[in-house]
Amino acid sequence: MGSDPGARPHDRCVGSLSPRKLPIPRRLLLFASAPAALIGVGTVGYRVTEGWPWFDAFYVAVITLTSLGYGDKSAFSIPGRILTLVLALGGVSTVAIAATELLRTILTGELPNELKNRRMAQRIESLRPHVIVCGYGHVGQHVCADLLGSGHPVVVIDRYEAAFAKARDSGAHVLLGDGTSDDTLRRAGIARARALIAVAGTDADNVLITMSARLLAPALTIVARAEDDATVPKLLRAGATRAASPHAIAGGRMAQAVLCPSVLDADLQMEEELVHPGSPLDGKTVGSSGLRARRGSILIAIKRLDGRLAFNPEDDAPVAAGDTLIILIGSRAGLGGAHGLSFSS
Repeated sequence: MGSDPGARPHDRCVGSLSPRKLPIPRRLLLFASAPAALIGVGTVGYRVTEGWPWFDAFYVAVITLTSLGYGDKSAFSIPGRILTLVLALGGVSTVAIAATELLRTILTGELPNELKNRRMAQRIESLRPHVIVCGYGHVGQHVCADLLGSGHPVVVIDRYEAAFAKARDSGAHVLLGDGTSDDTLRRAGIARARALIAVAGTDADNVLITMSARLLAPALTIVARAEDDATVPKLLRAGATRAASPHAIAGGRMAQAVLCPSVLDADLQMEEELVHPGSPLDGKTVGSSGLRARRGSILIAIKRLDGRLAFNPEDDAPVAAGDTLIILIGSRAGLGGAHGLSFSS
């Protein structure tokens, strides 16, 4: 899953362009366990070859391994001396390698990045609900900017490290990984997500992301990008709630700029608000609800629970829990970045 169809080949990509390594905690544990294993071997070896008490055998093994010298004990038997040579040579090499690995992870930034990723994972675990955006290319950046500007928490999944860094700088929560992977989607909190938006670089990736997400979350709202118009029905069959072509949307906007320039200049926005049970609007009519009196907004339609649309409803039209209000408002900037009109409690 890439960010854009024209992703640069020198961008590092998880799982394809970068070599697979053990996770940092496992690498450090592996190097740290080598000296401990040698101490254990030395302790048992001195106990067997020299017949020393366990503490004395452990003491000599430690000072031999760390090259600190010997106190009042040293091995006299040939097997004991051989063991001493092995511990002395092995201790110098293993301790040096372990120290080098620790310094390397710190100096190269791997350890700080690992700690940042762990903190990010903890923050993602606390999100509910949020929107998952798979792909942080040109389209993904605009999607995230609008969502973040509306106050929605966003988790971005991208396999390219450059896109990962840009998404993190934008204020989004980020995961470096493949959006087609079930494990990555689970770590992104798909079970708690409000929606998933698939805007990867290729239609094939978006189809796979959509299928994986739909299998993991059957009720999730999934919006997918189609580079080719012919992919739209495939995305819908794969489980997308909606599929759209950015080229078709951009073409329509450009045509409107010629045919209806004043509409674009007005920068009008459509918002929707679900009426929850117990809301101040539940059980009222349009006229008694105060919807008509709100400044800067116009009630366009009410989408009923059964899917019917009531356009330009009359004042005596009822408003009930489960209805969705479709409202025309001014520019999003005029709302101070707040999403929705907060009619429901």
